Amino acid sequence: MLALGCDHGGYELMQEVKAHLDQKGIAYRDFGCYSTESVDYPIYGKKVAEAVAGGECEQGILICGTGIGISIVANKVKGIRAALCSDCFSAEATRQHNNANILAMGGRVVGPGLALKIVDTFLETPFSGDERHERRISMIE
Repeated sequence: MLALGCDHGGYELMQEVKAHLDQKGIAYRDFGCYSTESVDYPIYGKKVAEAVAGGECEQGILICGTGIGISIVANKVKGIRAALCSDCFSAEATRQHNNANILAMGGRVVGPGLALKIVDTFLETPFSGDERHERRISMIE
């Protein structure tokens, strides 16, 4: 199951992501927010990160206006490797090399067409399991 979260700046793009996940039959839990009314992104970034770190959800997707703030919040939670991606190459590389468990995007940066391709790339790309990447990830922890 995926954990989803956004602030007001990411709300509209998150609606596109949710429709895409529904169409693909991918289960998720929506941690909010639930409108374009101004909210504080740390609330939602933390909820998603804690759900992933605690094992309630396997991976997460976070969206705020730029993706920067919400990814910073998520990365404060032990065990989280949130990656801000604006292209498919980065989404693929962060899964293969960093075993990222949360994808962050900017709702005011990435359009819906590209965002859905980034989501698919992130979700479909496995961690390589290479020893050098395992070693580097353990150094982060």
